[in-house]
Amino acid sequence: MAGDRVVAAGSSARILVAATARALRGTDCADLGHPGPVSRFPGAPDPVRRAAVTRAAGRVALTPAQTADVDAGRVAGWFVDQYPRRRYPGAVLGSPHGAAAHLAVALGVPWLPAGFEMTVHWAQGAVDRPGAALDHGAALAGRLLAGNDDLHVRQVHCPASRGALAGATVALAARWRTLPAAYRRFLTDRLAPGAPVLLLRDARTWPVLDPGNGHSFQVGCPGSGLDPVDFHPDSHALRQVLRSAGGDAARWEPPQVSSSSGYAEHGVESGFELSARDWAGRGGHPLHRVLFPRPEALSAAIADLYRRWLRAAGKTGDRLVVECGRLLDPWQVVRAGMVPYWCENATRRSVEGVEWWLAGSEPFTSVDVLPEPPGVRSPALAGLPQWLAVAGFGRRRRALDRTSARGYPVASVPTRRATEVLRAQPYDLPQPPPLAVAEALAVLRDSGTDQGLLVS
Repeated sequence: MAGDRVVAAGSSARILVAATARALRGTDCADLGHPGPVSRFPGAPDPVRRAAVTRAAGRVALTPAQTADVDAGRVAGWFVDQYPRRRYPGAVLGSPHGAAAHLAVALGVPWLPAGFEMTVHWAQGAVDRPGAALDHGAALAGRLLAGNDDLHVRQVHCPASRGALAGATVALAARWRTLPAAYRRFLTDRLAPGAPVLLLRDARTWPVLDPGNGHSFQVGCPGSGLDPVDFHPDSHALRQVLRSAGGDAARWEPPQVSSSSGYAEHGVESGFELSARDWAGRGGHPLHRVLFPRPEALSAAIADLYRRWLRAAGKTGDRLVVECGRLLDPWQVVRAGMVPYWCENATRRSVEGVEWWLAGSEPFTSVDVLPEPPGVRSPALAGLPQWLAVAGFGRRRRALDRTSARGYPVASVPTRRATEVLRAQPYDLPQPPPLAVAEALAVLRDSGTDQGLLVS
């Protein structure tokens, strides 16, 4: 099955590869529409909207039978085939993160994910039945792993981040346990001699049920903006989430997990890193690892990096764009000479991260904010006043995108909305010369240490 059919529409890996590849070709993300079905029903009442989303999800997700046809090798090939055929001075691999795409573009190198996400139809599903979701997902994982023994499959049941979709489909994060053959060929053929490789790892942890058969399960996720305790049956936050998604907290019986935690769904398998190190060592390519304890740490470090990069090229580095989720466009950011800060999503936790960073940073003349409406309701989401407070850090220009804010949080906007906003920014050309990897690592060590980054 073709990679573009397998990888979930709107998933982080899919959007970030598309955005990075376009930027390396010198184009923007104007052709990237909305990834999923939620945008079709932005104004409908919640019950009507939930039903419509459920029907639409069944059309865009894989069928259970199709999981047996998934070829992870073809998915890896689809990722690398999106990049221009040229020699690169390095590569960035690892966990999905918008700042990783911006880093790759500043370096002039590709970004490749250490895994990919899929959604599979769940005909008899219910958002408030995590145990049933586990049973259904285990059967799907068995079919998937039968033809892809180089994968680990992490299933995530999170009504807080997926809303009613958590009862219509199961979410599977497939993580490679070794560097896929398509990546090896691409890196061997396309990297310049001695070119370094950066491996970025999301170090967040979460309670996980892992029987050791290649399929693991987690209830909730860090990206929900909630904590593991919030997914307990007696949680007030859980009752709010399930009520909004059409579920009933009285039926919520999550499977028992061990007291220990593992890396959350966007983590990198240890075998993937070992395999990448082995390949790099054999080919004479230095491999450096950047471990980030939370997304905000990497976002802040890359924003600092861009500011230094722009100023070294004679630009002001005084204009900030705060991107969110799928609303990003690395090419337009560079074209406009702006500093990018990427929020993982619209949770209060993510927005507080940019607020704290701005409070401790040299002021920006202008701040443009692109809040991505998540399409769900959750007590963990930031309200528009909090987003407006972020824009308020601008000394002269303070702009919150009205289209993104309209209907927030249940409406949704296409990825290309970021392109439309950034195209209106004044040009600041020529583009700075690409950063050297050694220079980038030095800045990450310098500014990232206080953020908790571990650079080795």
